[in-house]
Amino acid sequence: MSTPPRLEVQNLTRRFDGRSVVDDVSFSVLAGQVACLLGPSGCGKSTTLRIVAGVDMQDSGRISVDGNLVCDTVFRVPPERRAIGLMFQDFALFPHLSVAENVAFGLRGGAQANRDRVAELLDRVQMGNHIDSYPHQLSGGEQQRVALVRALAPRPRVLLMDEPFSGLDERLRDGIRDETLALLKEEGTAVLLVTHEPVEAMRMADQILLMRDGRIVQQGAPYNLYNAPADRRVAGFFSDLNILPGRVKGALTRTPFGEFLTPGMKDGTEVEIVIRPQHLKIDFDRNGQGPAPTAENGSAAHARVVRARYLGRESLVEFVTDQDAITLSATVPGAFLPPAGTPMWLMLRRDRVFVFPKA
Repeated sequence: MSTPPRLEVQNLTRRFDGRSVVDDVSFSVLAGQVACLLGPSGCGKSTTLRIVAGVDMQDSGRISVDGNLVCDTVFRVPPERRAIGLMFQDFALFPHLSVAENVAFGLRGGAQANRDRVAELLDRVQMGNHIDSYPHQLSGGEQQRVALVRALAPRPRVLLMDEPFSGLDERLRDGIRDETLALLKEEGTAVLLVTHEPVEAMRMADQILLMRDGRIVQQGAPYNLYNAPADRRVAGFFSDLNILPGRVKGALTRTPFGEFLTPGMKDGTEVEIVIRPQHLKIDFDRNGQGPAPTAENGSAAHARVVRARYLGRESLVEFVTDQDAITLSATVPGAFLPPAGTPMWLMLRRDRVFVFPKA
């Protein structure tokens, strides 16, 4: 018999004033796995988290932990008995308690009876020398680590994290995220993380649950969402996009880069051919001559530079094509700053192109 998921959410729905804020949401998280509810503000991800935590009540659907029902619309286990830990963006440390007392707050017997467990967790996040300090004596990153180990101290089966890194300085954030991920994996806790930042989701999650208007529009491993997006809005959530508009004729769509196969679409269907800036290739103009067509890159399109900007690790170069006057952007590693008006040839990595019906 297979082991049930650590956390299973089935057909969850929540309505406010007749509007579905959470609309038929289902997913599961295994022990030791990090799942990320990702989406823009107002998409329903925090409401979903609150229902799992037990601080809000669904209109329909059920939630189980290790195969045991936690709540449906009739039965409901109180939040404190769900073996679910919570960690929010404001950390919510008690200012009048020491670091040790904050970490031991949810443990029977308090800080003295659990000194070894408290010390072990603090040592694992390099906070052992602050065990007797108070929150006001700590930096934001240090407070975040204390909040994390406090949530993990009772050994919850599931840990819910709501935008836990949003208040940290960007330079500090990556290191703290990596330390947090390592500790969560060691503890074997199932984690449900809420964020609106794609980079954070890609960096931390084993699976991403991308929400829009209360529904999960696509879920899977970060690699799959990035490289096989369900629609243009999914693709655009993870990076900037170049969009070539077109219209299907005979299962083909004409563009400045030649024709693209668009099978299964009726003649006259408006489509958007999408490619990310890093997959747009650049070649120099040689007295009006460009590179020969290839199977990998198709036909080249002639364009002129509009502007170029240096961003540190890469340069962003914007072009406008001679044919159809389409504005496109390309990222180039290092410093590449051709003057405005420079003629160049552009090519598309055909294996990196997405074709979607126009929304």
